[in-house]
Amino acid sequence: MIALTCSCVDKDGQKGEQNKLLTGGDSLMAYETEDQETQYCFPDINSSCVKESHSSYGYIIFLFVSLLSAWTVFLNLLVIISISHFKKLHTPTNMIILSLAVTDLLVGLIMPIEAIRLTEKCWYFGDSFCGLYLLFVSLLLATSLSNLVLIAVDRYVAVCHPLLYPQKITMTKTLMSICLSWVCFSAYCTALVINNGHFDTAHRTDVCYGQCLFMMSFSWIVADLFMTFIFPCMLIIMLYLRIFYVVHQQVKVINSLMKGGKCVTEGSVKRKSEFKAALTLGIIVSVYMLCYIPYCICSLTVISSTAINVLIWAIHANSGLNPLVYALFYPWFKKTVKLILTLKIFQRASSLINIFTQH
Repeated sequence: MIALTCSCVDKDGQKGEQNKLLTGGDSLMAYETEDQETQYCFPDINSSCVKESHSSYGYIIFLFVSLLSAWTVFLNLLVIISISHFKKLHTPTNMIILSLAVTDLLVGLIMPIEAIRLTEKCWYFGDSFCGLYLLFVSLLLATSLSNLVLIAVDRYVAVCHPLLYPQKITMTKTLMSICLSWVCFSAYCTALVINNGHFDTAHRTDVCYGQCLFMMSFSWIVADLFMTFIFPCMLIIMLYLRIFYVVHQQVKVINSLMKGGKCVTEGSVKRKSEFKAALTLGIIVSVYMLCYIPYCICSLTVISSTAINVLIWAIHANSGLNPLVYALFYPWFKKTVKLILTLKIFQRASSLINIFTQH
């Protein structure tokens, strides 16, 4: 979960002497400048957090995050429009990719809020919005991983049980699974945020006013670690190990048939296509886990907030990488992007274009 931190001190007795009286000749020297005094997020509130000075790189960080946000939103919007508009892309696998793209798009939209937090240091949006923000962020992290689990299950059935795939993986079942994962994790994240008091920080003694920090009790840490990290990652790894084992065995059979001069059936060609899809989606899963696992491990240890922030932004940046993987490995994505950017999708019956035909 994202940790939003801000230092806190007690004002009483800590401001010290605010000026110094210096003698020299016939006059008194001026008081110390106000810049040397402790600055607070909310000066009129005794429990206010300390307002840290702006980093000299604050504006550079904000500019970088803004560009990353625009990049992530734009590319994932292309994915969403492509899959939603073109009928030929309405497959169970692409529905999961669509759900993942929606999640990545929402991550891109919240990036500016995180950029404001990094540059301003204080949280000025109130306790209620803090709770909603933490709920939203935790939901996006959880649903991203749940989408990857669904992708792994889809590819497992397609590669390991190809004859059962049309019956086991249908559009209706896939859409129900996606909706169920969103509903379940919404309920879980809501319980997580509410039970840890993130909507009512006024009665908490472990936070100062102007702080938005994700804090959990030990029991919730254990539950969250298992629910959103250990179990999904183990399931994904087990499924993909099985997938690549089966792929390796079947590719050996196909290659031996081709070397022997035997005719390769249409089913074998289709199976190779399934292998390529599994490899492409496996790359997406691997990149995400490479970004996600270091954060989960380091968040359990005592390391600097700067290191945690870097790992958090590695997860956020991953949302802008997935469309690049589609562009590299899916020819249909390149074609749909061209049709979208040239505004040909507004032509009559453009949704019926067969984007898999070779030109």
